Amino acid sequence: MTDTVLVVEDDALVREAIGQTLELEGYTPILAGSFIVAKDHIKRDFHGVVLSDIRMPGRDGLYLLDYVQTMDKDLPVILLTGEGDIPMAVAAITKGAFDFLEKPCANDVLIEAIIKAVRARNLVLENRRLKSAMTRGDVASRMIYGGSDKANVLRDQVRKIGVIEGAVLIEGAPGAGIAKVAEVIHLLSARAENPFGRVAGNGLEPHQLGELLNENADGTVFIDEFTALPIETQFALLDHIDRGQGARILAGCSIKLGAQDASLDKLDTDLRIRLEALRVVIPALKERPEDIPVIFREYVQRASEQANIASPEITPEVVAGLMAQEWPGNARALMNAAIRFALGVEQEQKTGELGLVEKLAQVERTLIVDALQKNHGNASATASQLLLPRKTFYDKLTKHGIRPENYR
Repeated sequence: MTDTVLVVEDDALVREAIGQTLELEGYTPILAGSFIVAKDHIKRDFHGVVLSDIRMPGRDGLYLLDYVQTMDKDLPVILLTGEGDIPMAVAAITKGAFDFLEKPCANDVLIEAIIKAVRARNLVLENRRLKSAMTRGDVASRMIYGGSDKANVLRDQVRKIGVIEGAVLIEGAPGAGIAKVAEVIHLLSARAENPFGRVAGNGLEPHQLGELLNENADGTVFIDEFTALPIETQFALLDHIDRGQGARILAGCSIKLGAQDASLDKLDTDLRIRLEALRVVIPALKERPEDIPVIFREYVQRASEQANIASPEITPEVVAGLMAQEWPGNARALMNAAIRFALGVEQEQKTGELGLVEKLAQVERTLIVDALQKNHGNASATASQLLLPRKTFYDKLTKHGIRPENYR
């Protein structure tokens, strides 16, 4: 909550008198004898309001109002007017002035106007703060790609878990993006402004874990492949989690804890139970094939921006080739392919006859495009013509990289 009032008045006696009045009412005045002095305090998100005389030597109050409008149109400016300046002040209201007061001004009238201005300013600043928090809070949408139902469920899980204090288990196949999800959880938490430490579990000694926890005491520690931790380090990690203080723990694992795998034989049961309380499972690409072209485009665009080159066209043939692959390496393998594609060094595709999956994909795409052209890009009419449910039709548009508006 702000309590600052920037007072701009060239008459030193009047300026000091206003300052004293404000101080007695609990406000913090900043006194300025001219626009030149005042402008250094006028910034966007200034935590206060402005009270200015209209008539001043050099840059007057109307010039100051214009300047404030360019810096922050929501910063309240109250103008002090002489008897002959009232028409000018009324006109200034239409230009964005918050209010005007006629000199000489009674203290109660002055304070009432300040109270209203401060209340309005606090509301603006609070709305901006909330909007900023919402933007930061949607980091899941910015960093976790995909439009499938499974991708949406993953983002929702991450958003909910991000704001909960407690250790988190993140499961996913190799290359699924476990480390990225861990980073998103950290950024969604109350610890977002604090350090994010990352370490591999294999061979991590208890004293090394202790040092990492101390370095990131107010932040988050992500342990990749935590199942590879030596048993002594597992006990130390369990002890840290049980204390419930210090660094938050995010534990990554590319093996489902319920699977029959020799690497899980030495996993401490109590540690496993603690971590499974908050659990995120990242779906593999083969479980959400409709996300493949979406994720590929995101990586191509990012790689092109980083290389400062134009993003190459992603043709239907490219999409068909992507959809025909299993992608056992998941998002990491898809990212590598996108980087090679963006840089023009993608591996040569096999020539010769297309496989059955690719042939069917090309036929399906051709039928959809033909129908869209006949219906002038009308998606609903096209779906009806092809006897496809609306959701199925839009899934196929995503799969083939088709945009109905291109055929209008």
